[in-house]
Amino acid sequence: MRLDRFISKNTEYGNQEIRQLIACGRVQVDSKVETNPRVDVTSFTHVVVDSKILQATKPYYFMLHKPKGCVSATKDEKHKTVIDLFNETFKDQLHISGRLDFNTSGLMLLTNDGVWSRSISQPNSNIPKTYLVETEDPITAEYQTTFNQGIYFSYEDITTQPADLEIFTERTARLTIYEGKYHQVKRMFGYFNNKVVGLHRECIGSLALDEQLRAGEYRELTHDELTAFNVRSNEF
Repeated sequence: MRLDRFISKNTEYGNQEIRQLIACGRVQVDSKVETNPRVDVTSFTHVVVDSKILQATKPYYFMLHKPKGCVSATKDEKHKTVIDLFNETFKDQLHISGRLDFNTSGLMLLTNDGVWSRSISQPNSNIPKTYLVETEDPITAEYQTTFNQGIYFSYEDITTQPADLEIFTERTARLTIYEGKYHQVKRMFGYFNNKVVGLHRECIGSLALDEQLRAGEYRELTHDELTAFNVRSNEF
């Protein structure tokens, strides 16, 4: 929204008064005097008119070490949700960017910035997501070839993008996928009738789960992490 329209919507000033306020330097946008009435105002722009704050919402970006047995939702009548793990007064403003199953642990991102969230979750984002996987039966080299070629999911009539599999032991591996289909990791191993018994997300793009965070703990992302992540946000 343009600055002059934002002021009109949030005050009782008339259009001529608003133009004078802006021209006389009585309006600040993000702590700087703004004389351009056409400058964009987003939901996180700090706007002050004659020392009166009209908007001061701050964008928040968190990483959470999601524990098992926790629902990736903002509300649930039966189970604890990831939002319940937050102690912040503004936690109801947060939403999830990239869900994890009930019994899957690891890195989750939460924010109140819809632009940032959509940039991560949109289908063509191609942001890699890396998981540690433990299976019921042995994992063989055939898995690597098949995952790299892509697996056909008949229900959606799609073929997964090539994925990278690094085998550690007979039943543990690291899998990197570049999309986020429904229960994708479990379904990929299910192609071989091999049940996933443990799943933990380590990374989303360049963001790795902070090893200092115990299950259920969270922290804000740093400026350097947000910059390196290279995803559109309202902070920059």
